[in-house]
Amino acid sequence: MAHEFTVSGRIAKPVTEVFEAVADPKKLSGYFTTGGAKGRLETGATVTWDFHDFPGAFPVEVVEVLQNQKIVLRWGSPTGDTTTVTMTFADTGDGRTLVTIHETGWRDTPEGEKAAFGNCEGWTGMLCAMKVFVEHGINLRQGFYK
Repeated sequence: MAHEFTVSGRIAKPVTEVFEAVADPKKLSGYFTTGGAKGRLETGATVTWDFHDFPGAFPVEVVEVLQNQKIVLRWGSPTGDTTTVTMTFADTGDGRTLVTIHETGWRDTPEGEKAAFGNCEGWTGMLCAMKVFVEHGINLRQGFYK
């Protein structure tokens, strides 16, 4: 069985603001892509994400974007797997947004399992960093890894 996971969290801002925190490369670079993001997340685009704590910019294929609803990404991994990440954004009815991230495509190998757990940790960290950045303007990742 291939490895996959889902993480989610609620952010106390409207869907449009939370969605833009991911789709806009300048905003994404403010709390997640510590080395910078290049290119807006739009269907059919290939953008670049870079992390100071995980050296080397890498391409991210944008499979699908439904404004304020869903972003689907695909990329390769150091294990040779190609994974698909689906982010959904849902209005909770109380001024908050539920962000859910699901990643699939890891092979059923020890390396695939380890990489899937690592990315699960990474996406959980991203949700925490996004919450604090969008709600309070604080970059949790600054100095966190190195």
